[in-house]
Amino acid sequence: MTEPVVITPAMTPQRARQIAATLDLGALPADFYSNPFPVYAALRGSEPVRTMPDGSWFLTRHADLVAVYRDAHTFSSDKKVEFTPKYGAHSPLLEHHTNSLVFNDPPLHTRVRKLIMGALTRRAIAGMEAGLVTLVDRLLDAIEAKGGGDLVEDYACAIPVEIIGNLLGVPHADRGPLRGWSLAILGALEPKLTPQQEALGNAGVREFLAYLQRLVAERRRQPGDPEHDVLTRLIQGEEAGATLSETELLHNCIFILNAGHETTTNLIGNALVALQEWPGQKDALLQAIGARPDWPALEPLLTRAVDEFLRFESSNQLGNRRALRACQVGGVALPEGALVTLCIGAANRDPAQFGNPEALDLARPDNRHLAFGFGIHQCAGLSLARLEGGVAIGRFLARFPRYRLTASPTRGGRARFRGFLQAPFAID
Repeated sequence: MTEPVVITPAMTPQRARQIAATLDLGALPADFYSNPFPVYAALRGSEPVRTMPDGSWFLTRHADLVAVYRDAHTFSSDKKVEFTPKYGAHSPLLEHHTNSLVFNDPPLHTRVRKLIMGALTRRAIAGMEAGLVTLVDRLLDAIEAKGGGDLVEDYACAIPVEIIGNLLGVPHADRGPLRGWSLAILGALEPKLTPQQEALGNAGVREFLAYLQRLVAERRRQPGDPEHDVLTRLIQGEEAGATLSETELLHNCIFILNAGHETTTNLIGNALVALQEWPGQKDALLQAIGARPDWPALEPLLTRAVDEFLRFESSNQLGNRRALRACQVGGVALPEGALVTLCIGAANRDPAQFGNPEALDLARPDNRHLAFGFGIHQCAGLSLARLEGGVAIGRFLARFPRYRLTASPTRGGRARFRGFLQAPFAID
């Protein structure tokens, strides 16, 4: 059995309680970014519905998050009130985030979601498998030729860019800037926004919009197959006789590319790094993979593994809602207008919901994690993410069972999105 590698630094209970007692999402210490989970555990035990310095509330229990997700009539996803002072009334970032699917309530949310889901049917996703396997194997061939590489740069981030690029019909020659735009735009969602993050985010939106305007104009002239081309569906589709405005169309194209890219990149990278820390789980997964020859046979096994990787280290750690009326959460009274942070990373390690939650258990049964959200805002692309993650992780392990990290991986340094920027490795 391979010896475990310590990647996530330990945090003493005393230090976790110290950070929890003064937690401010606008001033997080470096050791929180490295390992926030002891802090989340301290909050769950002492103050699970925590009043924050800015007057918002921070939730860490699984049951409380589910209650908020379920009550979309009380808890709004619309971010105009929250994001206008953050980004400025006429900024590109404000226009983007307040027009995207994830930060809206019905009816816009319903219209856009139905159009997207129409191209992500079970049959459509199954039809992506062959192309995904070809893409993954091509990346693995390049890694083998070099004797290693970087788990993020050379592998994890390349897969969703291609898959989502295919869904929207982005020409291969145009895909180079997509990751940079995505990182800039999503980086501006951090609780504490630096001037550099703000400038990069606004520039990313402007450049992305300029590109998409040309792409949409071309697709209007030459439509794709709406059964498979999400962009054509968004252009042509109607819900109750209403089409999307040009602004809604363009910004939801940005959202699809960003959401499908960042979270899946983190899923794959986090999983392959976690298996270095949990060699017993890696060995058990390898043994199980070796007994099954192809994806249809591997799908249940790898889907369960993907769900556990997502529970253990959620790609998206934080969500937000605004209370439209006075209410209670977890026995705590919240006023109308209350801003609520849903700590997905904490809920997914809640011992009231999960046995031995701090351990990675790839055979975990009844894994009701919240990494995909819950309720009407549950991730529209969850089945595609499971396919991408399962194929990418399974084929990597089958090809390079003795891969090893050659240097400490570099975290992304963000509280909302948890992943690695770099993770150099070698194959033996």
